[in-house]
Amino acid sequence: MVVALFRHGLTEENKRKAYLGWNDSPLCPDSTKMSTSSRYDLHFASDLPRCVTTTNILFPNKELNLLTHLREMNFGRWEGKTYEELKDVPLYLRWLSDPISYCPPEGESFVEFTKRVEMGWDMIIEEILSQNIQRCAIITHGGIIRYLLSQFAPQPSDFWSWQVPHHQGFELVFEREALRRRDRCTLLQAVPLMAKEHG
Repeated sequence: MVVALFRHGLTEENKRKAYLGWNDSPLCPDSTKMSTSSRYDLHFASDLPRCVTTTNILFPNKELNLLTHLREMNFGRWEGKTYEELKDVPLYLRWLSDPISYCPPEGESFVEFTKRVEMGWDMIIEEILSQNIQRCAIITHGGIIRYLLSQFAPQPSDFWSWQVPHHQGFELVFEREALRRRDRCTLLQAVPLMAKEHG
């Protein structure tokens, strides 16, 4: 069984390296030209517009199951701000050095974030198993994908060590029982996204 993880296309806020969690930002023009030849039987996405738009670009005319559980971490009052704008804020510096113990003001703690993601993952896996789905795609955010890779990639690797580019997905290949038991997948492979050809 295959569970594919795709990050939404690059946004204008991503380009300027601003924190983008529950706020939204339009996709950059190049992101609207991405495509993939990979096909899936079931599609889940974060309900934020940048993920819905990305899904419609990559998998047009497919039924889409939206989950708030798949949203990026909520950065609270730091949404839309850059490192340069925050680098003199003591709480921000403490959060950078210890993101488990500190959280953004009016935002989510790392523990709250991971519990929410795990709830969403469990809902998706229940659907996959009950419908005997062989190939499922999840279109979400960098933080979600990092967390899921840290939990389910074949080789253990922590959250911060994963790189999650906008132009590549990941396919996790599971044995059915391993998926049910929340074990790690047996194979992890990259899914490159290509620019659509014109004409």
